[in-house]
Amino acid sequence: MLHFKERSDDGLLITFCGLDGCGKTTLIRMLDIYLRDAGYDVLLAKQPTEAVRRSPIFRTFMDCPDNSAYDYRSLSLFAASDRVQHVSSVILPALAEGKIVLSDRYFYSCLANLRARGYINDQWIYEIAGCLPAPDAAFFLDVDINTSLSRVRARSGEKEKWIDIPLQYRLREEYLRMGHEDGILISSDKNPSDTFQYILEYVKPLLSIQKERIAT
Repeated sequence: MLHFKERSDDGLLITFCGLDGCGKTTLIRMLDIYLRDAGYDVLLAKQPTEAVRRSPIFRTFMDCPDNSAYDYRSLSLFAASDRVQHVSSVILPALAEGKIVLSDRYFYSCLANLRARGYINDQWIYEIAGCLPAPDAAFFLDVDINTSLSRVRARSGEKEKWIDIPLQYRLREEYLRMGHEDGILISSDKNPSDTFQYILEYVKPLLSIQKERIAT
């Protein structure tokens, strides 16, 4: 279980994690529109940042079956440091201004990937989590592997993308575990509108709490 840093700001931090193809982008977009239409100040965030996503080490692990040239810990540490910097420079200032931050992935993904690749005894990642703000709601979106793969394959330019399928099964188990222990586990294999309504059941009380907190 991850133990994050306690907060005293007036913002809201809502995170979404899960397999590629679990519906994060669609549901974040729906929530963003809902909140903006209601007059809330929203910041969209995505982790890791493009600096990591464009790096040779990241692309090797994402795109190539042979990644033996790198130690996965190197990428994990790189992504973790990227998240720390992103939180410090982008997310924390937004929360201090009372904004609602919707984050496409969060530090949970670092842990899920590290454990799914066999590094289950590494303790450093838990220490880093203590430097990061705790989410007000951490959604873990779950779909079966075949559904997630079909969604990815349906994207423009990704029909022939290499995917480490055995890793996807291990990742799903990690996200399921964290969803039960650290957040809100939601099946996202249904109609997006139905899934979104379920998410709103958790978000609306947070909006009321934030309103009361700001009023006092």
